Amino acid sequence: MVVHLLKMCVGIEDVEHLRQVQSARIEQSLAQGLGDRLWHRTRHMPRREAEVLGGGSMYWIIKRFVRVRQRIIGLEAVIGRDGVPRCDIVFDSELIRTEPQPRRPHQGWRYLKPEHAPNDLDPKSRDQDIPEEMAMDLSEIGLI
Repeated sequence: MVVHLLKMCVGIEDVEHLRQVQSARIEQSLAQGLGDRLWHRTRHMPRREAEVLGGGSMYWIIKRFVRVRQRIIGLEAVIGRDGVPRCDIVFDSELIRTEPQPRRPHQGWRYLKPEHAPNDLDPKSRDQDIPEEMAMDLSEIGLI
């Protein structure tokens, strides 16, 4: 069975801002000779590692709504600069927009069952032409 992860995207304004930040991180990584690896370091390794790596994605919460996901391609145990074990969640660089889904703030990441995950937006969908604020308002009242 597949399981996804859900995480707050702190300091990010919208999906395009996330794309810019991640592109800058990849460029920085390439400049340092570390390759084009894209990851997020977190405190705990998921205990359901096989389920996450079996097709799971990171669903990012941006401004109180799940707005986008990224396929998880690896989980790596690392030791932080402070000597504490950590986990690098390694992503595919493709950002896949999802239907806006309201979520409350939380710390760290949470497991997300596939049946509770928002659907991907059709890339040809006209919903992407709607300003993000309006899309969130429409989602709150159940029209998207």
